This record gives sequence, C-alpha cells and structure tokens, in this order.
Amino acid sequence: MNEATYEKIQYNELKQIIKSYCVSGLGKQLLDRLKPSTDLKVVKNRLNETTEARSILDAVGHVPFLGVSNIDNTIHNLEKGIILDPSELLSVADFLRGCRKIKKFMMEKEFFAPVLASYANSMTEFKHVEEEFNFSVKGNEVDSAASKELRRIRNSMEVTKEKINDRLNKFLNSDTNKKYIQEFFISKKDDRYTIPIKASYKNQVPGTIIEFSSKGSTVFIEPTIVTKLGGELASLKAEEAMEEYQILATLSGMILENIYEIKINMELISQYDMVFAKAKFSKHIGGVEPKLNDYGYIKLVDCKHPLLTGEGEVVPLNFEIGKDYRSLIITGPNAGGKTIVLKTIGLLTLAAMSGFHIIANKETEISVFENIFVDIGDNQSIENALSTFSSHMKNLSEIMGSSNNNTLLLFDEIGSGTEPNEGAALAISILEEFYHMGCITVATTHYGEIKHFSEIHDDFMNAAMQFNNDTLEPLYQLVIGKSGESNALWISRKMNVRENVLQRAKQYMEHKGYQLERVDQSKIRKPKIKKEESIQYKYEYKKGDRVKLLERDDFGIIYKEMDNFYNVVVFYDGEFIEVNVKRISLEISAKELYPEGYDIESLFTDFKTRKMQHDIERGSKKALRKIQKEMKKNRGKFPEE
Repeated sequence: MNEATYEKIQYNELKQIIKSYCVSGLGKQLLDRLKPSTDLKVVKNRLNETTEARSILDAVGHVPFLGVSNIDNTIHNLEKGIILDPSELLSVADFLRGCRKIKKFMMEKEFFAPVLASYANSMTEFKHVEEEFNFSVKGNEVDSAASKELRRIRNSMEVTKEKINDRLNKFLNSDTNKKYIQEFFISKKDDRYTIPIKASYKNQVPGTIIEFSSKGSTVFIEPTIVTKLGGELASLKAEEAMEEYQILATLSGMILENIYEIKINMELISQYDMVFAKAKFSKHIGGVEPKLNDYGYIKLVDCKHPLLTGEGEVVPLNFEIGKDYRSLIITGPNAGGKTIVLKTIGLLTLAAMSGFHIIANKETEISVFENIFVDIGDNQSIENALSTFSSHMKNLSEIMGSSNNNTLLLFDEIGSGTEPNEGAALAISILEEFYHMGCITVATTHYGEIKHFSEIHDDFMNAAMQFNNDTLEPLYQLVIGKSGESNALWISRKMNVRENVLQRAKQYMEHKGYQLERVDQSKIRKPKIKKEESIQYKYEYKKGDRVKLLERDDFGIIYKEMDNFYNVVVFYDGEFIEVNVKRISLEISAKELYPEGYDIESLFTDFKTRKMQHDIERGSKKALRKIQKEMKKNRGKFPEE
C-alpha cells in the first residue's frame, strides 16, 4: 500500500471525517498516524474495540472526556528542564482529573465493553497531585497558601503598600503641595508609586523623576518620603518571585517523578479518544462490523460508499470475489458507476483494516490484504512528460514489481489510452500475469476482447453495470456473471440512427469483416473548372517555353511537354522537375523567345558543359588532358568484359 492508493480510494478523506469526532488533540494525532493493518489479529482487535465503544454510546450516549486536552508540548518542555508556569500546571491537573473520570467510567462498563474496560486498569490516578496543584495555583497564579514563606512575603508587601499609599495621600492633601500637583491621584509606573507634578515645578518637589508625559507638561515623581518604602517593596517582590519559582519547581518535579505513568495515561486517553471517534462515526452512518478472513475472499452485501451517505439515495453494492473466481472484469456504460464500484471495494477494505465500521449487511465479509494497489483516473504527468497511457503503464509496472499472492488490485479502464487492439491485447496479458501471481483483481473495461477473454477463462468472471434501456440512464447496480451489453448501439437506435448503419456496426463487431466497395462516382460532386483554367489546359506547352512556377514565384523553361495527366517537366535552377499545368502560367513562348533554327537543347546544359564542348572543338590540350584523366579515373569502376 502507498499514498497513491490512499488518495485514489479517498482513504485520507474518510480519516479526516472520523478525526472530526475526536475531542482532544491526542486522539487526533493518533488517528493521523493510523494506517490499515495487514495482521488479521490486529484488525479483529481494532474492529472489536469500535464495536465495544459503539455499544457504550448506544447505552449511555456520551463519554466524559471533559478536561482531557493535549499536554504533549507541556510534557516535552518539562523533559527539557523547563519549569512549568501556573497555567500549564492547571492544564496537567485538568488532564489528570479527566483520566481519573475516564478510568472510573470505563471500569463501570465492563459488561458492555470488557476489552476497553480492561485498558483502564493500566491507567494511574494522581488525585494527590491534582489536589496539590489546585491548592497551590488559582486563577493562573501561585496562591499565597502554597507556602508559609510566600504568605509572609505577600503580607509584608501589603503592609508596605498601605504605608506608601498613606504617605502619598498626605502629600496630595497638603496645602503646600497643591500648586505643584498636576492631577490629584497616585500613579503606578514600573512598580513605582508616583504623583503627577507640573513640569515647571519638577525641581521644587524632592524625589525621583520616574517618567515624563507624552507632551512633557507632566512629570511623574516618586517623592522622597516613599523612596525607602519603595525600595523595601521592590526587595519583597524579588523574594516573592524567588519563592514562586521554588513552588513551581516543586510542582513541576511532582509531574517529572511520575512522567512514565502520566505518559501511559496519555497513550490510553489517545486510544480511547480515537476508538470513541470511530464509534461516533459508526453510530452516525449506522455502521456494522464485517466478518474477516485473510485468504482473499470478499463478499459485500448491501454495502455503500461511506463518503456518499449525504448525497441522496445511494444504490447498495453487492459484490463477491475470491471463491469461485479470482479476477472480475466489469463492463458497462460511461458514468454508470464502474469507478465508484472499484473505490467502494477498496475503501471498505481499507476501512475494515483500520478498525472502521462500514455501511453493510452483517453478512458482509472482508479480506485482510498485505497490499492494495490501484490504477484509477488520469495519471498524465506533465513534469515527467508522460502521456496518460505511459503513466498507466509505469504505474502497472511498479505495481507488478510490488505485488504478491496477498494483493488486491483495482484497475479502471485497463489498457485504455492507446490503439484499441494493442491496448486490449496488452491488458489481457497484464491480467494474466497478475492472475498467475495469485492476486485478486477487479478491473473495468470497454474492450470486448477483454470481456471475451474473461468469458472463456475458468477463473475469471464478467460483471456488468445495469443500464435502463428505456430511459437511457445508468442504474448503478452491479450484476455479476453478466457481460455489459452494447449500450452504444442501443443508445444510437434510440437516437434514430439508421438501422442499416447499426446492423453494419454489429456485423463489424462480431465478424471484423468490412465492406470495401468504392462509392458510386455518379454521387460525387465534381469541382467546376474555371473558364481560365480550361483555356490554360487547351494551350499545349512547347519545349523552350518560359513559364512561371506559381508556388515558387519564379521562372523555368519547359523541357518535356504535357502528358495524359496534365503534367509537364520544367528545367528550373539546374534541375528537372515535374509540375501540373495548374501550377504554372505561360510567360513567353519559345517561338517568341528564340530565332528560327536556334538549338533549344543548349538551354538545358549548364555553362561548364557548354564550355568543355567549346574547348574540345577548338582543340584545347587542357580539355583533352582533363577528359583522359576522367577516363583513367573511371576505368577501375567499369572492368573490361
């Protein structure tokens, strides 16, 4: 199995739906990591867990997961040596309280769910830790009751604050100071107690300037009368921070001391959350636990695709393979549901192997496979420059290399995407190879050759998607043991295509014999010859005529006159070319071009040839030597007889 199988069959989509029923991040993480198991015992246990959880939901309606949150990051930080803050400690306390409630709840459900209830025995209660955390931390802060020292420090801080407020209130109420004061209230700036003083009097008031207003008209001064008390308060705050740190470190240490047991609790809560998410989904769809085997037998009785439950009335699927035959070939019209059949078979198998209930009759039986491979949809790869057919073949080749006798194969339109005869022959050969490897194969096709092969092979079976011949609509029902009819001919007849056309098509399908008679010439419309063309044909081109080559927009000389096919030979650019008279036009006739008695043949010899002839006539020794040289050169090529 691979990610391509999960995506094509929509397994990941199904997991996302079930994940939405989880109440904690722990359960969601576990469901994300969940993969179909290839071990029959594991699959049986998974399905039994879901069945037990469903029984609990049917009986009591809900599970008390309140307060159970994902503390994974908190535990991870603690293991790195980070002291937890008050809010993190409270989240751990909530988690531990949630574990205690879940344990109590599950232990009471042993009658409904003996296996799930037994898991609770491994869960540890930490009531004393919960109580200590809740006693020491309140409102996301360390409470004063956490230690005597913290209580003493905070009491001293309150006394000091009261003294500061008393002295500052006396300062505000003093008639002497009224003219200096901008506003009559005590302002706290960076844990320092100040009075807003007019900027013009800043040097008149003894004390420390802590801050200026944004406009500069006000100065916030800590009067000298509270400076000593302010220092005492700062010292007490430092003591408070140190004491709080000690308390938080002690509380964090309590978690660290029990980290192993707490992690087991986390695993059990994850498992419970995931199992009850499966059960909630089962209850939502009315799912059942199917029977199981590990020898390749699949029997689907009134099964439905789990992702189509909200899309109106879904036609249930009845399907069987692995007992009387190991390969099934499905035929039928386009949009008739063949692909949905493949996806339903694959998804229900993966769902059962993951412990999910399925929509089915209780007589349904699913086989656990080591491998499930699919070739569904258009695999065209732009990145790798592969056509649809090439990508299908690449995928099938990889599947063939990974399959064994414990493999389920689901192929949609096998062999398509290429020339039909080759595609059908290749598809049959591929199906044979997988069959001899011991695989369970379900394939859809339009090819009659594959259908015929399936009919004559003892361990192959045909199936067809039903089609309403009256309404021309698919019925989305699979009928095993029946080949798909020629719906194309039926539809064509309904669309009033001529009967003789349909009969010929049927004959071609059955006998592969084709009518090869040519059409009656009287029924062919002939092109009308334009007036100028007919005149052109009547002109008889003569040797030496200068003509225009219309396609080349250039000129040549007629060498050979028109034959029975209206072709002439034209000397052009040192070559002789055959041209139809429709492709040339007369420029100047030879009669007009050359005087009477002119040697027309000389027009068709090139300059070098004419010069050589001239040199020989005048007795040129150089020309004679050149001819002798050529003769010697060619003598070896033509041995004497």
